Amino acid sequence: MPKVSSKGQNMPESPIRKLVPFAEIAKKKGNKVYHLNIGQPDIKTPEVALNAVKNADITVLEYSHSAGFESYRTKLAAYYQKHHLPINVEDIIITTGGSEALIFAMGSTMDAGDEIIIPEPFYANYNGFSTSTGVNIVPVMSSIENDFALPAISEFEKLITAKTKAILICNPGNPTGYLYSKEEISQLAELVKKHDLFLIADEVYREFTYGEHKHVSIMSFPEIEQNAIMIDSVSKRYSMCGARIGCIVSKNKELMGAAMKFAQARLSPPTYAQIASEAALDTPQSYFDEVIEEYKERRDVFIEALQGIEGVQVGVPNGSFYCVAKFPVKSADDFAKWILESYDYQGETVMVAPAAGFYSTPGVGLDQVRLAYVLKKEDLLRSAEILKQALKAYRLIEK
Repeated sequence: MPKVSSKGQNMPESPIRKLVPFAEIAKKKGNKVYHLNIGQPDIKTPEVALNAVKNADITVLEYSHSAGFESYRTKLAAYYQKHHLPINVEDIIITTGGSEALIFAMGSTMDAGDEIIIPEPFYANYNGFSTSTGVNIVPVMSSIENDFALPAISEFEKLITAKTKAILICNPGNPTGYLYSKEEISQLAELVKKHDLFLIADEVYREFTYGEHKHVSIMSFPEIEQNAIMIDSVSKRYSMCGARIGCIVSKNKELMGAAMKFAQARLSPPTYAQIASEAALDTPQSYFDEVIEEYKERRDVFIEALQGIEGVQVGVPNGSFYCVAKFPVKSADDFAKWILESYDYQGETVMVAPAAGFYSTPGVGLDQVRLAYVLKKEDLLRSAEILKQALKAYRLIEK
C-alpha cells in the first residue's frame, strides 16, 4: 500500500478546528455551543463589497494578472499611503489570503533547513507553513505574566545562527492580542539590520487596536526597507474571511521578484474575491469606528468576566480580538473535549482552542486556551459563566 510523505505525516493538526467533531456531538445532544475557538467575526461584511460582486458584469471569468488587478493594487497602495506607509503599486502582490502571502514570504527568503525565529505562542498555521516549505521554526518564549510582550532582544540574539534567515512577528498578535510598541519594533529593526535578516510582520489585525494604543507597521521604518516584508489580508478588516484575499508587501525588489515567480506558479488570485476586496476599500471610516468600539466593549466585558473566575489568569490584549487564558487544569486539551462531549450548563456549552497548538515547544501551554471575543457581549458574558461553572465541575473530576 502506498504511503504518504513524511511531510504529510508531520503537517500539524489545527488546534482551532480539530475539536469540531466534539462540537457536533454537543449539538446533536441539543446543546447550544458558543464558539470562542475561531476568529470568525460576526460583524457584517460591508455592503459596498457584496454589491460589487452582485453587480459585476462578467461574461468570461478570466485569469487575472498574477500580481492581482492593477486597479486593486493601485487603490491598496493609496490606502497604505493614507496610513503614512510609503507603499507603491510595485511593492504589492495580491495573494490567496494572508496564508499564501506567508508561504510566498517563506519560500522566497528561505531554503529547506533554514531557520525562522518566532515569538511563541504564535498563529498555529505558522507551524503548517514551515512544514510545507521545509523551514525550521526556532521559538523564543513570551510570557502570560507580562501579557506576552516582546521577549528581550538578547533572547533573540542567542538563537541566531548561520541558518537564521528571518524573524516573524504577528502584530497585533494572534493568539495573544499583544500589540508591539514602537520601541519594540525599533529593537527588532536594529537586530535584523545588524544580522542582515528579513523581518516579516503579519499585520492582518492592524485596525483592531484599543484605547490610546496604536499600530506601528514595520513599513514605517525606512532603515529596514530592504529587510521588511509585510503580510496583510482583508479577512478580518472587512469581515471577509471567505474571500481569501491577502497580499505580500515589500520594497525589496529581488524579494518581490522571487515572490512573483511563486505567484505565477499558482497563476492568479480569485477574480470575484478581488472585485469584492477592491470595492471594500471604499468602506467609510464610520464602519471601522463602530466595529472597533464594539470590539473594545467586547474585550472589556469579556476580560473582566474571565478575571472574575477563580484560578484563571488572562493576558490582557490591546489588539486583535483574541486572548490567551491560563486555566486551573492539567490539560486544556482534555478540558476542551470534555466541556463539549460531557458537559452542559442549562443546555449550553463553549468551544475553545487549546493553546498548546500555538506553541512549537513541546509541553508548553498545556493549561492555556485561546479565546476569540467575536460574539456579542451578552453571549460573551454567558460563555464566561459557563466556563466558570464548567471549571468548578471539571476540577472535582480531575482530582
